[in-house]
Amino acid sequence: MTTHLLVLCTHNSARSVLAEAMLNDWARRLGRDVRVVRAPCMGACDRAPVCAVGHVQVMKATDASVAKLVHSGTHAHAIKPGVDFEQYCAAGGYRLLNDALGGTRTRDDLIKLVSDAGLRGLGGAGFPTGRKWSLVRAEPGPRLMAVNADEGEPGTFKDRHYLALDPHRFIEGMLLAAYVVEAAEIYIYIRDEYPEIRLMLLDEIAKVERAGLTKFSKIHLRRGAGAYICGEESAMIESIEGKRGLPRHRPPYVAQVGLFGRPTLEQNVETLYWIRDIVEKGPAWFTSHGRRERKGLRSFSVSGRVKKPGVVLAPAGVTARELIDEYCGGMISGETFKAYLPGGASGGILPASMADEPLDFGTLEKHGCFVGSHAVVILSERDDIKAVALNLMKFFEDESCGQCTPCRVGSEKAVKLMEKGPWDAGLLTELSDLMRDASICGLGQAAPNPLLCVLKYFPDDMTRPLGRW
Repeated sequence: MTTHLLVLCTHNSARSVLAEAMLNDWARRLGRDVRVVRAPCMGACDRAPVCAVGHVQVMKATDASVAKLVHSGTHAHAIKPGVDFEQYCAAGGYRLLNDALGGTRTRDDLIKLVSDAGLRGLGGAGFPTGRKWSLVRAEPGPRLMAVNADEGEPGTFKDRHYLALDPHRFIEGMLLAAYVVEAAEIYIYIRDEYPEIRLMLLDEIAKVERAGLTKFSKIHLRRGAGAYICGEESAMIESIEGKRGLPRHRPPYVAQVGLFGRPTLEQNVETLYWIRDIVEKGPAWFTSHGRRERKGLRSFSVSGRVKKPGVVLAPAGVTARELIDEYCGGMISGETFKAYLPGGASGGILPASMADEPLDFGTLEKHGCFVGSHAVVILSERDDIKAVALNLMKFFEDESCGQCTPCRVGSEKAVKLMEKGPWDAGLLTELSDLMRDASICGLGQAAPNPLLCVLKYFPDDMTRPLGRW
């Protein structure tokens, strides 16, 4: 008997109860030849509930749409990009790259422009891009480049959006960065849950190669290993090399000893996406945007209890309340803003009373949170904040690579303590401190953030039990 696989995302914090109900219902009704399993995140929080039939994602899934596909033998096809190679070139695309390759734009010029614009790594760390280019360039050759298109942080889908919208703006930025550091080869590590994007990139990159634009650097496309940990740069590099994705001890840093032992420039999709605009329009164009003394543009993946979830392009320094009111059409009718995740699963949880804090690098750390990949999940009074924190801790338990004991055992113990209840604030805080202080990488260090935020900012919720206690 052929078994059909149906994978349902149960992570979305504002829709997890609905997803669990759908999972249990489908497991009963779709037949013995259909295996229904959970997935912690599928990069489509703005279109939840979402599931994958075979390897094809079904957005805003319903009983009818899933039943129609589950026995159809469907498979992924390349999407049509918003702007393909021909359209991009007709609008002046790759002119900047040709100028650089022809000597009109020097490497030092490009480094200065992105530095003056204040462009930072937009995958989560926020490291200054120009400085990173200089550091890698200072290392002995040959040098390599790795692009993180894995986008595994729950609540994040902006890279997917930009790759589908205008892939060549990203590709040109990537080639310019490779030109600056003289990277002989580029490895793009793309999330396996984005098969239609991967197939499209294969087609579009082939066009770029045929046009002779990649003679100085060979491009490789690698499927992600399906692990959250591979969003960490050294774990991603281990995976690209064909090994288990485990974070490396540092130093040495990736810029010194990265892919195959060579100095490596590691960049995020969105960071590379802005390079052409910054160079052509000038740093002043980029820095002219901003609020509350912050400068630049930021892309937010907004999901949850808002009327219009999706990717929002807003000035740096915007607040969660402004995202809701100005960009997302307000809260869903009848729902009251209660809390928000400012930086995906690992960025913590803040109450609505703190929704006027600027969402930017370095502004939320004093509250035990961070903006990270700019994934903002909006919660309402309908959401059980304790259940949200438990759902997030289960995610970290599932995604821990197991390399270090504080993360591997700590996340498991935290889940058990949180499920059992009532919550022992002292014990959970002690366990969280151990995970933060002793875990090798950011996964274990950040996993307790949502839990600690509930203990600190939601005292009323602490007096109420989880539904199953």
